[in-house]
Amino acid sequence: MIPPIVYLVGAGPGDPGLITVKGRECIAAADVIIYDYLAAPSLLKHAAGSAELIYVGKKGGDHTLPQAEINALIVAKARENKIVTRLKGGDPFVFGRGGEEAEVLAEAGIPFEIVPGVTSAVAAAAYAGIPLSHRKLTATIAFVTGHEDPAKAESGIDWASLAQGIGTLVFFMGVKNLPHIVRELTGHGRSPQTPVALVRWGTTAKQVTVSGTLADIVERVQRAGLKAPAIIVVGEVVGLRDRLQWFERRPLFGKRIVVTRTREQASDLVSALSGFGADCLEFPTIRIAPPDDGRPLERALSELKTFDWIVFTSVNGVSWFFDRLFGSGRDVRAMGHLRTAAIGPATAERLKSFGLASDLLPEDYRAESIIAAFRGWGIAGQSILLPRAQEARLILPEELTAMGARVHDVAAYKTEPASGDRPTLIARLETRSVDLITFTSSSTVKNFKALLPEDRFAELTAGVAAACIGPVTAQTARELGLDVRIEAQTYTIPGLCDAIRAHYYSG
Repeated sequence: MIPPIVYLVGAGPGDPGLITVKGRECIAAADVIIYDYLAAPSLLKHAAGSAELIYVGKKGGDHTLPQAEINALIVAKARENKIVTRLKGGDPFVFGRGGEEAEVLAEAGIPFEIVPGVTSAVAAAAYAGIPLSHRKLTATIAFVTGHEDPAKAESGIDWASLAQGIGTLVFFMGVKNLPHIVRELTGHGRSPQTPVALVRWGTTAKQVTVSGTLADIVERVQRAGLKAPAIIVVGEVVGLRDRLQWFERRPLFGKRIVVTRTREQASDLVSALSGFGADCLEFPTIRIAPPDDGRPLERALSELKTFDWIVFTSVNGVSWFFDRLFGSGRDVRAMGHLRTAAIGPATAERLKSFGLASDLLPEDYRAESIIAAFRGWGIAGQSILLPRAQEARLILPEELTAMGARVHDVAAYKTEPASGDRPTLIARLETRSVDLITFTSSSTVKNFKALLPEDRFAELTAGVAAACIGPVTAQTARELGLDVRIEAQTYTIPGLCDAIRAHYYSG
């Protein structure tokens, strides 16, 4: 029986990339994950498939569970001899009530570890272009709760010392109390001209920063409609924001983009778009599965010595082919006599990972270009193996056959619809909170349309741009009624990302 242990893990401020290595390891090792509103949902992708996920809220006064019940839940789960990861926004020991949870565990005799996280005070300020310290401006910093009840008979905060003795002040979760904070600081001697900034949803694509001075910040925040969660930074360092802000200047900042690629392949596209500042919603519309009939591929594998060429038209084709090759007890030595063709650089790289270079790589990356490239090779009478998607277009085998080749077109895999989080997608489209939808194949387009209510498709996609990896995908999207505004000139994921960036940003 495994000994129980609880990891109190800081999930960081919102950007999932700011989770610590140890924090991610604790998520992966957990039998139970108890997480807060401010913990990035994408971090849960690191959890084991068998892990129990328990959401406990804690959203600006609206708690799914009161703190006492959260404490009891953590203890109860640990006493089931489970590894429990308590995932908390920011750092558990910086206004995260992690100290209280640790005390309860200590009293219960349950082993625990504290895994610090990047606190929002530091990260949100940095992402807003505000250094909390600066040798020319201040050498002192204070973190202060913004939750204190203004109606208390006696404040637990030494306002006079804060107002006049500390260079940079960071208030946590103090949006509701902003007028009170301003009155206390100016009433205790802080200049009304002191720069102030509020950063909402810091480090995420939803980040909003409102800046001003103690004299006008309340009015500015009200005019902007800014609400929690946000931090408040007070001090001369805020004045550096105009020169140092970087996060909000990224080319796709604030753009909400739906990625329809398969979940297994979405990461490179999501990573690139997120790196440009986009808020990505992963909504895979297809998944890859074995073909309906795997026997033709099995026969082809047993007859590899009879082929002169093998042509790969996708990364998936390479992966599934080699999976079956190795599964049959063979290895790459069985392909030593074959010439190889790959439709594009990503496919060629995947092929290279198995130790094979491409003999033929067309100038652009679609079936028509492979056909053109083969015209100079004299393939009449040669035998070509074409392992690809079950539902692929017929133009490639037909044209190669017309050149005199003997083409064996076999299904290595098939694509089938995947529903994803359909309610969330529809809700985003209904609220007009999607700017762009990306498509990397015709099948992603067809399945995207099939997943939306047919009688509402035009309404839900009105005003939403589509970005397509190439002309074939773009033609499918237009035929199905989508507004294609972006078409990659280089038919690759990097090419698609560059086209999206260029569409929105000319800098």
